[in-house]
Amino acid sequence: MELISLGINEVLSGGVIWAVILGALIGVTIGSIPGLEPAGVMAILLPLTFSMEPLFGVTLLLGVYGGAWYGGAIPAILMNTPGTPVAVLTTYDGYPMAKRGEGKKALSIAYTSSFFGGIVSVLSLVFFAPVLSQVATLFGSAEFAMLALLGMVFVVLAHNNYAIEAAAMIGLGMFLGTVGIDRSYNTQVYTLDQPFLLAGVPLVPAVIGLFAMSQAYILLSAKSGDSFKTKLEGSGHMSGVVVLLRNKVTAIRSAVLGVLMGLLPGVGEFGSQFFSYTLAQKFSKKPEEFGNGAEAGIVASETSNNAVTASVMIPLLAFGIPADALMAMLLSVFMVHNYIPGPRLFTEHPEFISGLYVSLFIMNVFVFVYLTFASKYIVNITRIRGRFIGALIFVLGFLGAYSQNYQITDALIALFFSIIGYIMKRNNIPAVPIILGLVLGPVFLDRMRQALGVSNGNFEIFLDRPIALTLLMLTVLSIGVFVVSKVRNKTAAA
Repeated sequence: MELISLGINEVLSGGVIWAVILGALIGVTIGSIPGLEPAGVMAILLPLTFSMEPLFGVTLLLGVYGGAWYGGAIPAILMNTPGTPVAVLTTYDGYPMAKRGEGKKALSIAYTSSFFGGIVSVLSLVFFAPVLSQVATLFGSAEFAMLALLGMVFVVLAHNNYAIEAAAMIGLGMFLGTVGIDRSYNTQVYTLDQPFLLAGVPLVPAVIGLFAMSQAYILLSAKSGDSFKTKLEGSGHMSGVVVLLRNKVTAIRSAVLGVLMGLLPGVGEFGSQFFSYTLAQKFSKKPEEFGNGAEAGIVASETSNNAVTASVMIPLLAFGIPADALMAMLLSVFMVHNYIPGPRLFTEHPEFISGLYVSLFIMNVFVFVYLTFASKYIVNITRIRGRFIGALIFVLGFLGAYSQNYQITDALIALFFSIIGYIMKRNNIPAVPIILGLVLGPVFLDRMRQALGVSNGNFEIFLDRPIALTLLMLTVLSIGVFVVSKVRNKTAAA
């Protein structure tokens, strides 16, 4: 109870609640506009958060992150166009319901399911993050090296049909992470004698280029014409509550899957949504309804993807390991303010942790209430022309990259990565592995070097330590299962 009161006081006294509300409103707006992803807007906002109080900046970004997953259901249901990538499966049953005049009911189901998944996710963060942070006290260099390796392997395997491309991008990210000054030998590595590369490849301009400005190219190159016309039909603002209670087993199963998938780097919303939807259809008494307007389909999809939003922070807070590119952005905010994730963060800054918990609860409540009564107005956002949005993003991306250090080289780096990101998007090459390689690569290499230094170059250190050995075995097992499944699929196809 003391922890909760501390968090409430921190949120109210520091004006953090306004950051929560502002971030949530921005997130819902972003999610409602097809083609505009939260990662891009978070990348633009990232430099601004460095000058804010830590909790204020983090909750602003988390509000955008969480609000976008709620808002993504609006165009998915009314236009058959997912507002965010994770709302793809929501279109399967949401749009058929809207076509038969049940748009309001479908949105109500989506909002209620998202709220349930979001609250379960926050509760998992409250209970599991402190416990796992204590486990982190048992970690040495060998354990952190294997954890980083496991995270990178999960990122690659999570891309399934694009695993080879993802592995190549992880390698590219690791290579970029080596650029700069090697502190062990005080030598320059791949700097090309350029002073602006002495500190390494900056994360913020890279993120802005890959996710924000590259998306601007997509929007600018889209055909001009009238934007989508949407209609919100039907009745029943709170009918989603009744549907959720009717499908409570599906909701609970999907929430648990979302929480578990959030702990795995690179898996996140997509993995949880796929498994939840598949299981919901498998255990349904009317599986033929799925894809044709099944209420349980929307429940499974929206509950699972929102159950990830807070649980994905558990590896970040407990171990300092970001599970995706969005968490890598949050990590940069932590590091700027010298808030080092791990056990010490929970003991040295309890007001920050408790304030974070309360902020996430408030965000979910606010977004749920706001969307329940404001959907008919938010629908109009979907009519904004894509080219206008693209031009705005491009300008803001340049300003965001430049404002980090007020160096034109940062803006040029963002421009370089935007071209790379655009090429990757056009060829369906995943960009997230580059960022995670850039973040996790140096962790893996530095910790590996430290572990081998302690053992005088003996690799048995990874076999002699139980936790390191367990993580290594999980890595090998994951690769083995992936390879076997691929071979079986090819054999079956042949």
